[in-house]
Amino acid sequence: MLEGLIEPLPQTASNIPQPLTDFDKGSPQSFEELFLAIYPRLVSILRRMLGDCGRAEELANEAFLKLHTAVLPPAAKKNLPGWLYRTAMNLGIDDLRARSRHFRLVQQASPTPSTSPDDGLQHVLRTERQKRVRAVLARLKPESAQLLLLRATGYSYREIAAHLEIPGASVGTMLLRAEAAFEKCYLELFGETD
Repeated sequence: MLEGLIEPLPQTASNIPQPLTDFDKGSPQSFEELFLAIYPRLVSILRRMLGDCGRAEELANEAFLKLHTAVLPPAAKKNLPGWLYRTAMNLGIDDLRARSRHFRLVQQASPTPSTSPDDGLQHVLRTERQKRVRAVLARLKPESAQLLLLRATGYSYREIAAHLEIPGASVGTMLLRAEAAFEKCYLELFGETD
């Protein structure tokens, strides 16, 4: 019934590219051949992983950029498609983690919906509390204020250490000192705790 309407697939070669062992980074033609052979499959895998076609294309491009700029070990040179897939998957996982962290932080930062709308008194009290906290943070050492702000926004100790360029083992101690300094300054300024 459908004979003559659909052309059969050619049986000569497989559509799956073989590992390219003769890749030369300096050769634009070699890089283009690798790109044309691998890029569509990378985008397809990343699109399924991320659910976003545009972001999948960006990460696939980033994987090829890493290939172009990185110094590859001999084992990676023997299996470039495998190296690209692994690099793209790692980029995709990092992107999912970043999205998850961003979503969690946005959820924590947004006020939780209550059963009753905020009345004027609650709004005034919250605004006053925010002013007090800002006043205390302004009086603290900049490092202490940064530590407290980063921790309050959900950063891990490792992320805080990397961001502030301090040893990871000292983050906990520095954070305790910053909290104590905050409490002392708050009591000095306002004489009470919330």
